[in-house]
Amino acid sequence: MPARSKARKRALDILFEAELRSQPALAVLDERVERAQPPVSGYTADLVRGVEARRGAIDRLLAENSRGWALDRMPTVDRNVLRIGAYELLWRDDIPDAVAISEAVQLARDLSTDESPGFVNGMLARLLELRDEIKDELRDEINDEVSDEVKPTLSECQQGQLQCRCGRPGRHRLPRPARRHGRVLRER
Repeated sequence: MPARSKARKRALDILFEAELRSQPALAVLDERVERAQPPVSGYTADLVRGVEARRGAIDRLLAENSRGWALDRMPTVDRNVLRIGAYELLWRDDIPDAVAISEAVQLARDLSTDESPGFVNGMLARLLELRDEIKDELRDEINDEVSDEVKPTLSECQQGQLQCRCGRPGRHRLPRPARRHGRVLRER
C-alpha cells in the first residue's frame, strides 16, 4: 500500500476514534504521535489538522449536498472518509482530483458498507462539480472576516513587499485561484 494511502487510512482511524470517544481529534492525534505505535506520518497529521481546522465548513458542505442523508445519520466511517476527501479536493492543490476521489472510494470500499463507495464517489463528484462556487463562497467568508486594510493583493505578496503571519517570505505557494491572499499579512 502506498505511503499516502496508509496516511489517509491512519488519519481516518484518528478521526473515527476521536468521534467515537467524543474527544477532539487533535487531542487524539497528539496521543498517537506521542505513543508512535504505529508511527504517525507527517501527511497523516496534516490531514487530521486540515480536516479539523475546516470541519465546520466541510460539514456544512456535506450536509447541504447530501441528498436524503443528514450528516449525523451517515455511518461514522463514511462521514470521516468524506471529510478527508472534501479537504483534499477543496484545500489541497497538490493532490489530483481523481486521486482524492479514488482514495476516498477505496477507503469506503475497504472499511464501510457495500453502498458506501457509490455514495462517497457521488458526494465527492458533486463537490468537485461545485468546487469553483464553493471556493468563491469560502473566499468571501474569509474576506468578510479580515478587514480590507490587511488584505493585500496576491501580487503584493509575491513581490515580497509583505510577509505572512507564518513568518515565511512573501513568495510562498498560495491556494489557487488566488485573487486575494486571504491570510492576515503584515508589512516587513
